[in-house]
Amino acid sequence: MYSDDLTQRGLVLLGCGKMGSAMLQGWLAGGLPAGSVTVLDPAPSDWVKGTGVAINTDLPPEPAVALLAVKPQMMGEALPRLSAMGGGATMFLSIAAGTPISAFEAAFGPQAPIIRAMPNTPAAVGRGITAIVGNAKATSAHLDLAEGLLRAIGEVVRLENEGQIDAVTGVSGSGPAYVFHMIEAMAAAGRAEGLPDELAMRLARATVSGAGELAHQAEESAEQLRINVTSPQGTTEAGLNVLMKELPDLMQRTVHAATARAKELSK
Repeated sequence: MYSDDLTQRGLVLLGCGKMGSAMLQGWLAGGLPAGSVTVLDPAPSDWVKGTGVAINTDLPPEPAVALLAVKPQMMGEALPRLSAMGGGATMFLSIAAGTPISAFEAAFGPQAPIIRAMPNTPAAVGRGITAIVGNAKATSAHLDLAEGLLRAIGEVVRLENEGQIDAVTGVSGSGPAYVFHMIEAMAAAGRAEGLPDELAMRLARATVSGAGELAHQAEESAEQLRINVTSPQGTTEAGLNVLMKELPDLMQRTVHAATARAKELSK
């Protein structure tokens, strides 16, 4: 699955928290040798220690990829360790929210191929979706390499320009929290109609996760799936008559607020 160039030159993973560990697990399961990976993390988990990857050791001089998975507020402290790799041979792939490509170009120099990615938390179970965009030095081969690595945690889409990444953040980056809150709200509504707490939550969780899986697997559009379950003058139609009056505008305002905040944080 992974090229000889990647396995021989290696990959440096800067930060191995939940997202980094999810990617590492996917890479190793996909055939990337543990000996090709060097992890830099101040507190690696016992699981990471047991994988056989190199941890907090000397870095390869020109790895094929340096993947930046630390929190944005830790970037200033972490990046100097990788500054020597900025000659152009190493591709930098960042999943740090709110850190623009220009910040990495300033850190690694104008020759460095840099790809910015926006994943989301379902990556932890291999069902994430990640949007990627590269700088002028990132070739189609670099994008292919980044996409191949990020497929370990789910789907990958390519953006036309970096300006789109704030909207991606508002939709899919923050979106899981919207869905989790919908589960909370559905369960609360069930309790209000007389269901026990545990049963209401179980019904809400299973309904949302099941509907999501159906939407994932079905060939029909989301609109058609909604129509399929809505009988004329039935219970679903009665509920949708309330929901559809408010949800489209509410969701637009929700995504807009998250997108606007993403733009503020990127400045």
